[in-house]
Amino acid sequence: MSRTTLDGAAAAPVNVVHVIRGEADPSTPVDLGRFTAPALDLDRLVWPRTEPGPAFHVPVAEIVDLLVETGEALKADRAGLLAEALERMVPVSPLPAEVLERAYAVLWRSFQRPGLYAQIDHELGGADVLDGWREVRLPDDRIAATRAFPPRLVHIIAGNAPGVAAMSVVRGALTKGVNLLKLPSNDLFTATAILRTMAAVAPGHPVVRSFSAVYWRGGDEAVESVLFRPQFFDKLVAWGGESTIRSALKYVGPGFELVSFDPKTSISMIGSEAFASEDSLARAADAGAADATFFNQQACVASRFQFVEGSWEDADRYAALLCERLGVAREFSSAGGPRVAAELREEIDVLRSMEPEYRVWGGYDGRGLVIRSPEPVDFHPDGKIVDVVAVAALSDAVTHAGVATQTVGVYPDTRKAELRDALACAGVQRVVSLGRAGGMPPGLSHDGFYPLQRLMRWVNDE
Repeated sequence: MSRTTLDGAAAAPVNVVHVIRGEADPSTPVDLGRFTAPALDLDRLVWPRTEPGPAFHVPVAEIVDLLVETGEALKADRAGLLAEALERMVPVSPLPAEVLERAYAVLWRSFQRPGLYAQIDHELGGADVLDGWREVRLPDDRIAATRAFPPRLVHIIAGNAPGVAAMSVVRGALTKGVNLLKLPSNDLFTATAILRTMAAVAPGHPVVRSFSAVYWRGGDEAVESVLFRPQFFDKLVAWGGESTIRSALKYVGPGFELVSFDPKTSISMIGSEAFASEDSLARAADAGAADATFFNQQACVASRFQFVEGSWEDADRYAALLCERLGVAREFSSAGGPRVAAELREEIDVLRSMEPEYRVWGGYDGRGLVIRSPEPVDFHPDGKIVDVVAVAALSDAVTHAGVATQTVGVYPDTRKAELRDALACAGVQRVVSLGRAGGMPPGLSHDGFYPLQRLMRWVNDE
């Protein structure tokens, strides 16, 4: 993460800020190669079970107020903390500067009051079970009580979209628990900028003191074998690829649970109704492009395979329009992107020579490329590449969905009802209107479960 000045000289490595219990760590940075950061003091990263966490007894309404104020502070960014994080992100992120700028500009949306209460109400049934004990009547007419008790959480967050950091902070705060965030190597700045903004809003607040955010190399046993223990934490909340999840699994045992947001892919299904008119075909292609280019196809929700109900000729018409629309800038995508990787170019060059079974639109400049194939290609489309497959009926495309399929976008909306049960049976977690894959409305399930419900420790008084 070292930079180069205009005259070619190496610039000083970027310093990564650590937050320890709500405060920026003032320790002298140590050289970590690509950047500098304070050395870890593992004792300061854990909260003893002999005492409750700082926010265990804070009312939910007060926490929501703090998060809303934090959102307003992020929106204004008067202290320049987000601007500083953005400046440091741009040279090292795989996302273009314009996409990062727009993503940072809307981080505050995760902190809006209606969305916060939607999570509490829809996922937990209300704030009462967070603030105290909810009475329940048992079948034998006895009265019991249950509580969503504050947990002790380690978050291994992903860095493919800045919103993941915001989502993790919000969820951690709403649980009232203690939270240790491991900064991802591809986003070392967003989470700490959010936490420092919250600390500026309410210095020393119990929720602020409930958070630490630091970096260590993923899989570092010297760190993880010490921290990932039930005497310190209840749950490991892990985002990321297969290697991240498999590395985390070896620490799971009695009293230390894994809550995993697994690596996923997403697809689209376009019904024959798209070909009713030139206008409907254009709308479908634009919606399909919006889903395919979310965070320039870096996000799990981004569509990579799109199944078109019709003939090869129909699929070709759709693919040609889709390719044009892939090169359009949107809120969370840029017109251009990274050039297609050499290994993918080799695969696609072979397909170009195999017409009419395969057809290819677009080039390798990052503005978008579409392949039309008789069956899904056996490589992973990436970097604004979409594989379009013709099917006789949308129900035939269900066989290409599975437990690793997160989101399925469907056009038109009226076709969702006939497909959703079969898709759910196949393992799919979200069925959405085509063009609406990006972002997840607060209060709904995420990867097949309700996050707040899973993050809490549920305790009964019988």
